[in-house]
Amino acid sequence: MKERVKVLVVDDSRTARELIRRSFLKYPEIDVIGMASNPIEARDLIIADQPDVITLDIEMPGMNGLQFLEKIMRLRPIPVVMVSSMTTRGANTAITALQMGAFECFPKQGGAGEAFAGLGQIVLEAARYQPGPRQEMAGRSRPVRTGPVISSNSTVWRTAFDVVGIGSSTGGVEAVEEVIKDFPASSPPIVICQHMPSLYTSSFAARLDSLIPQLSVAEAKDGEVLTPGMVRIAPGGERHLVLEGHAPRLFTRLRAGEPVGGHRPSVDRLFHSIAQTAGGTALGIILTGMGQDGAEGLLAMRQAGARTIGQDKASSVVYGMPRVAAELGAVEKVASLLEIPGLAMGLH
Repeated sequence: MKERVKVLVVDDSRTARELIRRSFLKYPEIDVIGMASNPIEARDLIIADQPDVITLDIEMPGMNGLQFLEKIMRLRPIPVVMVSSMTTRGANTAITALQMGAFECFPKQGGAGEAFAGLGQIVLEAARYQPGPRQEMAGRSRPVRTGPVISSNSTVWRTAFDVVGIGSSTGGVEAVEEVIKDFPASSPPIVICQHMPSLYTSSFAARLDSLIPQLSVAEAKDGEVLTPGMVRIAPGGERHLVLEGHAPRLFTRLRAGEPVGGHRPSVDRLFHSIAQTAGGTALGIILTGMGQDGAEGLLAMRQAGARTIGQDKASSVVYGMPRVAAELGAVEKVASLLEIPGLAMGLH
């Protein structure tokens, strides 16, 4: 990352622009080099000042944030942090933005003094990210596979895992879809903890369910019995997703509790529960994300006999969670995002 990070703030609200600028004052590494009220103003500032990161409001008059994001990703890729109001429509749009190549979506929340707390740290992480050009307007262009294509009609799991646990954070919306999209209907039940707010997780689950028809994808509910072909995503908010029971009969529980490592739901809580309930009949996968959530839980899974996979640095948007897990000895196999699905189904 450069010594100073040049940031362009794009938001149609003068108040929001000023609050974002003030939120960056506690980060001496961040220089706000310009503020724009619409994409037309932003375009001229991008050309003149070449920012390292852009914060971009999703809903603006004229050209909206998604349309501008598509142009940025296609013509001049720059790390973009989308800023969204916490509405259902905003959540759906935020998920689309992540699919299109946005580094992260930051929800406007709380009072004026709290609405942008934490945005500066995300911007600093984004400055380390080098996005590639995107060719599709309605969504991301998929990476080209170099190995055999996995067919959901012919693929079988070599190991009959009782459950698969997946943990992810920044970059995980794209990564999770890439991992599970070709898993067959006979797949073991899959439980996922992806760091995002509550409205985002429901939109994320609905999107995956529509894109992956052979699997049943939904937010996890308390007390559901897990069965093959089921994918359950930890709801964002006030509770942790854990598993209870004894393999092969496992069921979901949503448990109150303090954040673990700043996260609720926590990947560590989910993985520790999988280690206790499924042990050697489970598979754990840790994907791209900031921080270290999930590393200790994945280690507990491996020590209990589970198989474990960590995403590699080259294919991670942020090589944080999988890096810490690998350093702890929690990762049995390191693989690129495109290699993980075949590797998961081929373990024996």
